[in-house]
Amino acid sequence: MAKRDANITERQAKWFAAVREGLERETGKTLEQWAEIARGCPETAHRARLEWLKAHHGLGQNRASTVLDAAFPNEMGWDDPDALRAALWADPASRAIFEAVAAAASAHDDVTEGQRKGYTAWSRKVKFAAVKPLKGGAASLGLAVPPEGERLAPRGKSESWSDRLKSTVRLEGPQDVDAEIAALLKRAYEAS
Repeated sequence: MAKRDANITERQAKWFAAVREGLERETGKTLEQWAEIARGCPETAHRARLEWLKAHHGLGQNRASTVLDAAFPNEMGWDDPDALRAALWADPASRAIFEAVAAAASAHDDVTEGQRKGYTAWSRKVKFAAVKPLKGGAASLGLAVPPEGERLAPRGKSESWSDRLKSTVRLEGPQDVDAEIAALLKRAYEAS
């Protein structure tokens, strides 16, 4: 988990610590004891293991995910953000968009890039932007700004990145990461 911890904000690190502490305090079992229980799960797929912990042991989503990360760290992939990024952005067209967004999002001080399986996010104290590849070499950029103007659409209910990201914009190529997108990223960054 060392690499993942280097790619989270101080606020996120405190949140993860609070989840771990609450797990032990409220269940009477340490994270390692819960990890041992999870290793005995009859399921082999991540989602099925998650549902098993929730159904059979009453853990919520965040606690169950924390337990599975401790029980099966290599399967989660969190300890290798570079591999997650390479797999997610394998398509050269969408990779070019990612690189343009990354340059604009990281142009500010104290920005933390966080890699997830389905998207890449940027945070200051909290998440202010995230981008994910779309079919056909495009990408969807989520921003922590209201969906104002012609380019921004409201965040879809199925977006998994964060409720803070209120608007999205479809990017067809790196040229779409223009001065207007850079200004929106800066606005989202300043509000985070």
